[in-house]
Amino acid sequence: MPALNQPAGPSGQGPAGLTTAQVRKRIQAGQVNTPPESPTKTVKRIVLENLFSFFNIIFYIIAGFLIAVGSFGELIFLLVVAANTAIGIIQELHAKKKLDSLSLLSAPRSQVVRDGIEGTIPTSHLVQDDLVILSAGNQIPADAKVVSGSVQVNESLITGESDEITKGEGSELLSGSFVVSGKCYAVLTHVGAESYASRLTNEAKKSKKSHLPGMMRSLNRLLIGIGILIVPIGGLLFYRQYSLLHLTVKEGVETTAAAVIGMIPEGLYLMVSLALAASVLRLAQRNTLVQDLKCTETLARVDVLCVDKTGTITQPEMAYCGLLPLDTQLTQEGLETVLSDFVSNMEPDNETMQALQKALKRDDFRKAVQVLGFSSETKYSAVSYGEEESYVLGAPEFILGAEGYAPHRAVAEEAMADGSRVLLLAACRPGPNGRGIADPHPLAFILLRNPVRENAKETFAYFRDQGVTIKVISGDNPVTVAAAAREAGIEGADKYVDASTLTTEAEVAAACETYNVFGRVKPNQKKQLIQALQSKKHTVAMTGDGVNDVLALKEADCSVAMASGSDVAAQISDLVLMNSDFSSMPSVVAEGRRVINNIERAASLYLVKNIFSLILAVISITAAFSYPLTPSQLTLMSLLAIGIPSLILALEPNENLVQGKFLRNAILRALPAAFTDLFIIIFVLLFQQAFQINNNEISTITALLVTIVGFFMLWKVAKPVNRLHVGMMAGLIAALVFIVLFLPGLFSLSPLSFGGYLILILFTLLIPSVIWLLNKALEGLLLLLQKAEGGKRAA
Repeated sequence: MPALNQPAGPSGQGPAGLTTAQVRKRIQAGQVNTPPESPTKTVKRIVLENLFSFFNIIFYIIAGFLIAVGSFGELIFLLVVAANTAIGIIQELHAKKKLDSLSLLSAPRSQVVRDGIEGTIPTSHLVQDDLVILSAGNQIPADAKVVSGSVQVNESLITGESDEITKGEGSELLSGSFVVSGKCYAVLTHVGAESYASRLTNEAKKSKKSHLPGMMRSLNRLLIGIGILIVPIGGLLFYRQYSLLHLTVKEGVETTAAAVIGMIPEGLYLMVSLALAASVLRLAQRNTLVQDLKCTETLARVDVLCVDKTGTITQPEMAYCGLLPLDTQLTQEGLETVLSDFVSNMEPDNETMQALQKALKRDDFRKAVQVLGFSSETKYSAVSYGEEESYVLGAPEFILGAEGYAPHRAVAEEAMADGSRVLLLAACRPGPNGRGIADPHPLAFILLRNPVRENAKETFAYFRDQGVTIKVISGDNPVTVAAAAREAGIEGADKYVDASTLTTEAEVAAACETYNVFGRVKPNQKKQLIQALQSKKHTVAMTGDGVNDVLALKEADCSVAMASGSDVAAQISDLVLMNSDFSSMPSVVAEGRRVINNIERAASLYLVKNIFSLILAVISITAAFSYPLTPSQLTLMSLLAIGIPSLILALEPNENLVQGKFLRNAILRALPAAFTDLFIIIFVLLFQQAFQINNNEISTITALLVTIVGFFMLWKVAKPVNRLHVGMMAGLIAALVFIVLFLPGLFSLSPLSFGGYLILILFTLLIPSVIWLLNKALEGLLLLLQKAEGGKRAA
């Protein structure tokens, strides 16, 4: 059994460490453990990139042309551009702040020896060649070399390997890794920007790529597509209006500007930004910190949720519940004395030992000559009182092996069946060459328990009703985990597997669909389980709080950390539950679904304008009429039929599972109204040719008609109708009437003649019938496509 070596004095360096003069010299040379400068964008660059984005430049050019021809009244669209830009800057500054604080090093202070005196200083004040003291639970603050002592180190955070490695004299220690057990003195070899963790963190900041979920990805593609079309369409349209239709320069600029602005969904991005920002504020009120706005959509689409047992299903505090004797030669009192001495010699560096010490630790305990701290790799800890007397405490199957555990399995599993965690206390001898243990002799089963949370059943019932599958992933015995899952009401809790029997990635992948409870899971296996579920087209969320969860949290589509857990887990997660209470999750998921479902239906309002503007602009290039709308008239439609109502709709309750593709769903909803606008405008322009109505009057008629079509579209999108929707519609119609009567000049509305009013009334009465017919036509077309698709699959 490996010993816990107490350092007699670091070789080469001496027990005194650096002197004050040596420290000062290294500080002057810049050899200090300060974090490297952030490679993220500067504030100036963020502001400039948002001010001069591709579409903002287009808007500025349009505004410049309008100013040049004196059309100052058409510049109202710049208000939306300014709001969009401000929100973009604020969001990027928030992201910069988050990235700048990203660090794999979470330990704020370190033990150091200087001038022969041990002390504690901030980690950032360490210098190269400093002599530091590392023990169980410490994070290694900079790259170092062990000069005395021995420790077991977990480097999973750094290398991705979950194995714990013994580091003795002369061994290299990587910054960012954790000491699991043991104690050593080490000299720092690389500090600050030169350390492994700092280089890795810096690289993570530079290469960090956000995986965009469906909605944001669709919006980006839409903007790219529109950006490609705007320049040639705008240029051809102006040429047509000015050279062939003989409009004045001012009229040509105004109509071309209106067509281009109509094709850009600038308000859609603003609405999405505002809705997501409002969602973040609501979640903050529920003690949930959102670190990535895009995760709201991902969470709304989650259909598999992976959770740990401790702290999620059960309360985090573990309690000692007694022991079951296996050796009749020792009394209950004698066994408890052995156990009490054992735990009193251990460091309280894990929850199990903390619970045992709380119940059993004594001041007059028997001192061990050798101590081996708990390792998640070996699943046991051990003490030795000399050559003839050693004890081990840990997982029964790991200590005894399958053959040795078999005679005692029934007793252990009976205790596990009620949710107890079962450890084995056994006498043993040191293994060959002093490594490991040999000849374990069972003395007693030790029972511990994490009580199931009071609200666990209600929480998991919510996910079951919402069609979300729960996968429990734990390092505990699978029987114990399954018992806790069963008590919490998790569906399929009887389908459990011991992950230590899954030796290949293929076996892990096969198990992920068969089992709902996984016990004895190692950190790298958690990551493999997430990847296997994702390969089956599942959207996976992962909750965790420890360093052993980091690999899986980074891999999950949406990661949720508990604030009471590891700083590193919280730093890399999309969401942090500040109250560390898993029962908050239903409200978090419901909020994600609400905002995404509502954004999707509100997005169809914006796309109505974009679709008909694009098609009408293309038609105007070849037809014998000019583009009939001005920028301010389109702003009227955008304000009353899109902007205000979309923000109201985006804040409504909606907990349905997010399904389908965002852009496809939004476009299909928008098509009937978009083609209705197109149909109405074309026929109004034909009436103009027949009855010789002037351009200003026709422009006003089309502006009012597209706004009215927008109201019909809004009524359809707002279903099921409630009092709020009725009030909203009444308010918007009243606002339109008020603008027509009292503020017509603000939106370039001209007075109508008797004939103009007749055309307006006629086409207003036609709108419901045209929308209904186009809806039916679209439904029929979709049905035919579905049948054709089904026929292909059948063939």
